[in-house]
Amino acid sequence: MPDPRPLPFPAAIERAGVPRHVAIVMDGSGRWAQRRGLARTEGHGAGEESLVDTTYGALAVGVKALTVFAFSTENWRRPVDEVRYLMNFNRGLLERRQHELHADGVRIVFSGRRDWRVPKGLLRRMDEAAELTKNNKDLTLNIAFNYGGRAEIVDVVRELVKDKVPIKKIDEKTIRQRLYHPELPDPDLVIRTSGEYRISNFLLWEMAYSELIFSDVLWPDFRREDLYDAIVKYQHRERRYGGVDE
Repeated sequence: MPDPRPLPFPAAIERAGVPRHVAIVMDGSGRWAQRRGLARTEGHGAGEESLVDTTYGALAVGVKALTVFAFSTENWRRPVDEVRYLMNFNRGLLERRQHELHADGVRIVFSGRRDWRVPKGLLRRMDEAAELTKNNKDLTLNIAFNYGGRAEIVDVVRELVKDKVPIKKIDEKTIRQRLYHPELPDPDLVIRTSGEYRISNFLLWEMAYSELIFSDVLWPDFRREDLYDAIVKYQHRERRYGGVDE
């Protein structure tokens, strides 16, 4: 099991400026496998170590929330065998890892639609992991599964209509309260791996003022050191939120 609190604290990171919430688009697993002459599914399997090491890296430096893009609403268009593998892999990942993450104070939650396409066995595992870890406070690992940023906004609108909320009472606060996890702060830092420069329908509402870092590292090669490098770059950015420094 990775060491959750390695010493010394990374010298390049300023303790006072660690982002509260980091979000990651875990991209490049298929290309990682293809470059090695392997099936695309082998890349997804190799990404498990990346996820665990990055989670413990976030825990070690005091990040309070880590959101990872595990499966999008668009990923259903992939080949049937790959989708089936991802369903089984994510269920197995929870079976293998939830207890060690629980022991180290990680709360596991999920963002996304719980519709008919998600296998019932996987939904049960998701519920078990969330229930097991619900009182943990060191780090929230938010797994975006069957998630789409547009779908989340559509779901908010549907809730507002269903609840007959008057138009005059609909504002940014009202919308935010109905997001999948309104208790989480908006991500300060969003990282996309594999050298792609796209948002890909990820956290469209939440990342309005996030700092974006695009890493050339393919996801199965990503480790906590790459997270730390992104945090250092983040700490050298000016965040003005639309204002102007005097």
